[in-house]
Amino acid sequence: MSAAAPRPFAVAASGPLIGCVAVPGDKSISHRAVMLASLAVGESRVEGLLEGEDVLATAAALRAMGATIERGADGAWRIHGVGVGGLLQPEAALAMGNSGTSTRLLMGLVASHPITATFTGDASLSRRPMARVIEPLARMGADIIASPAGRLPLMVRGLLPAIPIRYTLPVASAQVKSAVLLAGLNTPGITTVVEPVATRDHSERMLRGFGAELTVEETGEGRVIGVRGEAELVPQHIIVPGDPSSAAFWTVAALVVPGSDLLLPNVLLNPTRDGIYRALRLMGGDIAIVNERETGGERVGDLRVRHSALTGIEVPPELAPSMIDEYPALFVAAAFAQGRTVARGAHELRVKESDRIAAMAAALGTAGVAVEEHEDGLTIDGTGGEPLPGGGRVATRLDHRIAMSMAIAGLHSRRPIAIDDAVPIATSYPTFLATMARLGASPTWLNA
Repeated sequence: MSAAAPRPFAVAASGPLIGCVAVPGDKSISHRAVMLASLAVGESRVEGLLEGEDVLATAAALRAMGATIERGADGAWRIHGVGVGGLLQPEAALAMGNSGTSTRLLMGLVASHPITATFTGDASLSRRPMARVIEPLARMGADIIASPAGRLPLMVRGLLPAIPIRYTLPVASAQVKSAVLLAGLNTPGITTVVEPVATRDHSERMLRGFGAELTVEETGEGRVIGVRGEAELVPQHIIVPGDPSSAAFWTVAALVVPGSDLLLPNVLLNPTRDGIYRALRLMGGDIAIVNERETGGERVGDLRVRHSALTGIEVPPELAPSMIDEYPALFVAAAFAQGRTVARGAHELRVKESDRIAAMAAALGTAGVAVEEHEDGLTIDGTGGEPLPGGGRVATRLDHRIAMSMAIAGLHSRRPIAIDDAVPIATSYPTFLATMARLGASPTWLNA
C-alpha cells in the first residue's frame, strides 16, 4: 500500500439499502491465480481479478521475476508464465505494500528457485510475524535473513534443488500451508503438509486445476496434503468469483439497517470460507442462497440478504478458521444483536494487518458499544436492533477491515461515526465507498 496521506471520513445513518451489489473478485483466489499462471508454460486468462493494491503487489513482484502480466482493454488479465523453475533474479527489492498473502506465498516460490529476493512492506506489514513461514522454508534449504523478531524487511536466498519435507502446521494457517506447497512445486520428490485444523483450500484446488500432482488425505493427524515437485503447470482460463470477505460487509449492513434487501451475485461459497454466513444465520440472519452452482471447482451462489432481528450467540470456536478475516464484520453484527455475543478462539486476529481484537474493541467502544476484550476474542452486548450511539473517531490502525467494518456500523448510528483513514480500503476493495454512495449512504470527507 502506498504511503498516501490519510483521508478521514464519516458515515451517517442511511435509509434502507436496496439493490444489487457485485463485490470484487476473491482476494485469495486472485493472488493464487496470478502466481500459478506465472509458473505455467504459456498464456493464462484471468477474468474478475481483484484489482486491489494487495493483488497488484503480487503481479508487480512476478513481473520483476520474469512473468508477462497485462490487463486487456476488456478487463481480463493475460499472464504468460515462465514455467516452474523459471523465475528470474529480481533487480530490486519486492515491495509488498500491506499484503501478508503476497509476502508469505512469494517467499515460498522463491525458496526453491536459485535466486535471491528482498521483501519490503509498509509500516503495518513490517510489524507482522514471518517466523512461521521462515521455519519450514529454512528446513527446505532456503537461506532467510530477517529483521528482528522475524519481520520485514527480509531476504530469501532460494536453494535448487530444495529439500522435500513433511511439515505439521503448529497453527492453522492457509498462508503457511500454501508457502510450503508452492516451494514444493520446484522441489524433487513429494513435499507434504499436515494441517490438524483444516484451513481454506484454494491452493489445493487451484494447484490441481493447473495440473500439479497433488493428493489430499484425511487421517487421524488431520488433512495430509502432498505435492510432487518439478511440476509442469498448464495455462488456464480462470473466472474469479466474488470475495466472501468483501460480501460480508454488505451482508451485515443489510441485516442491521432496517428495511434493507440486497442481492449479492456470484459470491464464493467455499466451505472453508463461509463461516461468517453460518455464524450470522445462527444469530437469526435472513441470508438465502440463490442459483447455487460450481465454477472452476469452486462453489458459488447469489446471496439475498434482508434486514433481520439478530440474537446474541456464543460463536462456535470451530468456525474460526473459516471466518478469520470476517470477525470485524461479525463484531459489528453483534453490536446490533439482542443480548450478548461471545466470540472466542480467534487468537490469529492478534497478528493480522492490525491486532484486530484490540482494534475492534477500541473502535466499538468509541461508537458507544459495551465490549469486553479477551486474549482470543470479544464479548459484545448488543443494542437489540437500536442504533449505536455513534460519535467519536475510530483508529483504523492501517487496517482495511477495521475501516470498512466501522463504516458499516455508521449506517445505523444516532451520530455519524468518523474513521481516521480511508486509504487502507484500497488494499482489498477500492470501490467500497463508491458502492456505499450508490446505495444512498454517501460518506462525508473530513479534514485530516
